[in-house]
Amino acid sequence: MYRVLIVDDEPEIRLGLRLKADFAALGLRVTGEAGNGMEAMERLASQAADIVITDMNMPVMNGVSFLDECRRLYPELKLVVITGYEDFHYARAAIRNQARDYLLKPVAADELTAMLRKLKNELDQERNDRDRQAVNEWRLSQYYGEMKEHFLVQLVKGEAEPVHALKERAALFELDGWDLTEVRFVTAGLRERTGAEAQIPEPGQGKGGALPGRAPGKLRLPFELLGREFAGSSGMHCQVLRDPSYPGLVHFILQDPLTDMERFCAELTECIAAHLGFKPVVGCSGGKLGFLRWKEGYLESLLAWNLSENAEHPLAEGRSEPGMVLTEELTRTLRRLLIQGDWNAFGQSIRQELQQAFSHSRSCMVKLIFQLCLLVDGAAAEAADGDIQAQELWLYPETVHKLDSVDKAAQFLLERAASVYDAMQEAGDAEDSVIRTATQYIDSNYMYDLNLTQLAARFNYNSSYFSELFKARVGRSFMVYLTGRRMAQAMHLLLTTTLSLSDIAELTGFSNASYFSSKFKKMYGTAPSDFRRHPPEKFSSQQPKK
Repeated sequence: MYRVLIVDDEPEIRLGLRLKADFAALGLRVTGEAGNGMEAMERLASQAADIVITDMNMPVMNGVSFLDECRRLYPELKLVVITGYEDFHYARAAIRNQARDYLLKPVAADELTAMLRKLKNELDQERNDRDRQAVNEWRLSQYYGEMKEHFLVQLVKGEAEPVHALKERAALFELDGWDLTEVRFVTAGLRERTGAEAQIPEPGQGKGGALPGRAPGKLRLPFELLGREFAGSSGMHCQVLRDPSYPGLVHFILQDPLTDMERFCAELTECIAAHLGFKPVVGCSGGKLGFLRWKEGYLESLLAWNLSENAEHPLAEGRSEPGMVLTEELTRTLRRLLIQGDWNAFGQSIRQELQQAFSHSRSCMVKLIFQLCLLVDGAAAEAADGDIQAQELWLYPETVHKLDSVDKAAQFLLERAASVYDAMQEAGDAEDSVIRTATQYIDSNYMYDLNLTQLAARFNYNSSYFSELFKARVGRSFMVYLTGRRMAQAMHLLLTTTLSLSDIAELTGFSNASYFSSKFKKMYGTAPSDFRRHPPEKFSSQQPKK
């Protein structure tokens, strides 16, 4: 209920106002009275009000001075003046500058009721507007957070937009300067235990820690939430992300010169163990400078986590070794060979890489095996649009350690790739898989500067052939598909946020607000601002106006 304060130097007037309207029925409650402006100000200081009904002629502080103070200190108050006919000129001046309404003495019951109902409706509308604004701000913050994490995932997987656009996009997500400071990556996860190891209780299990029978795999969500909360409250310069391809792991990016890494990892481990009863395994990378080296740092920490065999010694720091990180060109080639099922070329390529790593060191070979497994699982998830589940070999490092020769490792990887290929074939032929992967990539990256040549090169296709293939399989050209995806997101933002057209254009990949508006009107026959004010009842973003 909204609160009402009545201010008049005559007690009978105050009582009469209380009796002339059914405040409770209107959703109002008289919370106080005052005999003059000074007393009213004291009451407002101790108890807030929504509506103030005040006389003008009062001792100590008259109505005009009182209204001035109210407007200065409490601009949101609904102010109503009551005055005699002879003082109407004061009321008129007050209304013109301060008050919301006025009533002449003697106040009629129906006039008072009508005025209070009007103010109550205004307060309801203002409250609804605030609620909508709060919801929009929350939605926007959620959307911003998701966009930022999506950008971080692309950075660490080497899939972000061209180098010249990185700094501009990084600035949008408050990552200014992160490319100029050395960073280190931390990967943390609850390692699944197998065999006899699974029978050994974790510290705290059965003693107020984790409940018996609660496997780490069932604690992924609370583990992620705890990790994010810890990072936010640690006071360190830290970014947090989760790669959807590998659930169960949380990754932290820390500015090395500004962070006590050893303390961060120790306190993170202590926090997780105290709340979940399982001690996490943590892997760290070496320092990396520049966005282009973030992929290397991400893989180092991920592989260091995999190589941590003993949860009692979680800080396994990764080191850069020749052959540890597959080149972008080789990654694209292997992905294409896998999707096409060209086993001879795929086998020759991985054998060559494995031989080089094996001749260098056992550690280098193990790291390469893990990276090739990540590549195979990633290709499976992309090509099948998420329908093929990764085998999550990375949870079981002991399996990879048994692959102690090039032949064993190559055979294992070929069998793994073949099972992935067979699963992909169930969803369609090889070129269908490529196009599904391409459309999924567009759906995830429409906000960036995409072009057909870039996309074709990603899948090792000639751009002209890829253009024809895309149109034949999708039914629309690359540019029409990309523009449609951008427009669909733009319409969503127009209807669910209060973002400016410039912001929406930037967030959906259009070069500027003017071009976005022109394109929108050409496609849908209405300007974006008009669409936001009067959205059609039935509107399909899939069938724009030609």
